[in-house]
Amino acid sequence: MILLLAATITIPLGLDLYLPVPEGNPLTTEKIELGRRLFSDRRLSRDSSVSCSSCHDPERAFSDGRAIAVGIQGRQGRRNSPALINRAYGRLFFWDGRISTLEEQVLKPIQDPNEMDLPLLDAAARVSLAPDEISRALASYVRSILSGDSPFDRFVNGDRTVLTPEQQAGLQLFRGKANCVACHVGPNFTDERLHNTGIAWRDGRLQDTGAGAGNFKTPTLREIARTAPYMHDGSLASLDDVIEYYDRGGNRNPDLDSELRPIHLSPTEKQYIVAFLRSVSGTIYGATQ
Repeated sequence: MILLLAATITIPLGLDLYLPVPEGNPLTTEKIELGRRLFSDRRLSRDSSVSCSSCHDPERAFSDGRAIAVGIQGRQGRRNSPALINRAYGRLFFWDGRISTLEEQVLKPIQDPNEMDLPLLDAAARVSLAPDEISRALASYVRSILSGDSPFDRFVNGDRTVLTPEQQAGLQLFRGKANCVACHVGPNFTDERLHNTGIAWRDGRLQDTGAGAGNFKTPTLREIARTAPYMHDGSLASLDDVIEYYDRGGNRNPDLDSELRPIHLSPTEKQYIVAFLRSVSGTIYGATQ
């Protein structure tokens, strides 16, 4: 069991955020800065051609705009690069939720043959750091990547003029008829759980079993307008496509989540939900920026 401590991070917007931090990896400015440098260090890949930032671009809310991740020598992975937003609050990592801590997660892409393809001891030698130092620094940096101060945040904090009438209508649909909150709940718009949404089911079978039975982790909707394409396989190119997919109830299969069923939204209602989803993009910042 990992004991989580609270760390207070002051950000430029004048807010204090409380982050869950493992007892064995207290958050420090120095460690975050080391992690920031390592995040962009191409020496952590076998041929020094890619870094963590190659698939997690700050300009794209730490996603990469591709349907499927691409590693060294153009090697294609299996899944879409998820946005690294507010992962300090995450409980599961990777699309299949196979990892439970950031400290473990940040080392996997370095060693993955389709990503950076470098043995951990070789990576450590290249940057003159022990593997656990790399782990703690990268995890601290990722923990500092935060998104907030969106129009939605200002709306729920009392500014009732900041959302357009269309966005407010979309919010009501999001919480009500469309039932998006069945999975996209809380400040990060994710339940941090695994669900079969049917997206992996094609031609009568699962193309990717995920965590088993086609289950994949619910992604955050923070900065969602900046992180297309969508789903674990990047198969939906736009927010309009996502709404259309869920409106028809997803791809029916034996293990489809019980919350998924046809919604029958009108074209106008679909536009309202997309408008609302654009309101949850705000400012992305690190703890020391």
